[in-house]
Amino acid sequence: MRFDLFNELSVPTFTGRSEAEVFSATLDQWAFAETLGFDTGWLVEHHFMPEYSHSTSPGLFLAAASQRTQRLRLGHAIIPLPYHHPVQVAEQVATLDVLSGGRIEFGYGRGFSPTEYEAFGRHMRDSRSYTAEALAIIRQAFTRGRVDFQGEHFQLRELDVLPRVLQAPHPPIWAAAVSPESFELAAREGVGVLVGPFKPWFMVREDIRLYRDAWQHHHGQDTPPPEKNARIAMTVGVHCHADHRTARREAREGFVWLYRHLLGQTREILERLYESYEYYRRFGKLGTLMGKAISLSVLETLGMTIVGDPAHCRRRLQELREAGVDHVLCAFGAGVMAQDQTESGMRLFAEQVMPDFAD
Repeated sequence: MRFDLFNELSVPTFTGRSEAEVFSATLDQWAFAETLGFDTGWLVEHHFMPEYSHSTSPGLFLAAASQRTQRLRLGHAIIPLPYHHPVQVAEQVATLDVLSGGRIEFGYGRGFSPTEYEAFGRHMRDSRSYTAEALAIIRQAFTRGRVDFQGEHFQLRELDVLPRVLQAPHPPIWAAAVSPESFELAAREGVGVLVGPFKPWFMVREDIRLYRDAWQHHHGQDTPPPEKNARIAMTVGVHCHADHRTARREAREGFVWLYRHLLGQTREILERLYESYEYYRRFGKLGTLMGKAISLSVLETLGMTIVGDPAHCRRRLQELREAGVDHVLCAFGAGVMAQDQTESGMRLFAEQVMPDFAD
């Protein structure tokens, strides 16, 4: 099991920190994480979400992080392909791969915000077909360095795409997965799955079973796709302290704030029925109830956070490992706790939790 960092670049008013301070503190955390043995730093892409996420240009942040670190891998979690031209995505990911010396992880998805779709001139009903074509083009660029593609959304003839990625055959590819259909599609494409932080564990556990079964169906054991094997990464809010009660007291305000805002970002799509996003309605009532009754205890019960002493963290992580999760994307301190508390929790987690899960 590998342990990564996950950040939204949240700038809540109650912390009193500016955007510049949040960006600087996050870069410091990633550099610190590298010394502790964490594997990857992941960054989202969101737009028009004040306080909750100011990560609108993750590629620029990852470029900065590539110069602050030497070993830490750097991940997009995720690039919403309908908002971007796939050739430009391929160029930008390759540039990051070169700058980082071959340390980029490429995560893609459809996005989920109606506001973003409207602002960028896309239709949510086309999200799956657009994403499928974009992924095919990006893979051509990664593996051939040239793109020749004729589809519904793109008509491209013999384009040289530069620079070339350093990793062979290309950077690891991950797909954001929420609905069971998305898990099946990721397995068919032969890519890893990135499980977001807003779905309860009892639902994710069933999705993982579906993904692994679908992987076996599509690829078996003898003809693995380029990624070689199924990979499951799950995002959870994490805070670790030597004293269990102290951990929960320190985490309560920030974690409740983050998850309340996270669920709020999905409210628009839950309240309206958008074509190709019907699955969101199926757990819309659960999200509404959680938004009203959210607490750290509720989040822990639903398996969306890991907050406590090292022994508690180890027990919760063992459950994830037994279900097949091999990457844990840790949102330490929910991205909003004080820097000293967050880094102290990271150190304790690295020293007393991670060794029990070393490969």
